[in-house]
Amino acid sequence: MNEARRYLETQVLTAPKEKLLLMLLDGAVRFATQAREKAAAGDRAGASPLYLRAQAIALELCAALDPSLSPELRRNLAGLYMFVYRRLVAANVEGATAPADEALAILGKLRGMFGEAVAAMKGAAAADGRAVKTG
Repeated sequence: MNEARRYLETQVLTAPKEKLLLMLLDGAVRFATQAREKAAAGDRAGASPLYLRAQAIALELCAALDPSLSPELRRNLAGLYMFVYRRLVAANVEGATAPADEALAILGKLRGMFGEAVAAMKGAAAADGRAVKTG
């Protein structure tokens, strides 16, 4: 196994849940973007495996939703992930870029939103830690 692969495995195995979520979203965006670029260039054969990887991540995000979330939030997130999945399937089957653009727009918004939430949580935890240390 090469060093880069070993490093990635270590990152995944030791990452907290919120970092794993961001890594999955980053992967979905990366694969969907690469697939869209290949499809736009007429390389459907090259795009297909990348779309399949992005689709698998969308399904994993849906399946891994935390059961402790409120039912409404869980339902809404599952709906978004499944919409992204269906748009990626459509992009792959049709060879069209518009469905991929729709999926990427949602993935980008989710990544931004979750990234901000994780940063805010870290900031709050750091502030709590300072308050405890100084108090």
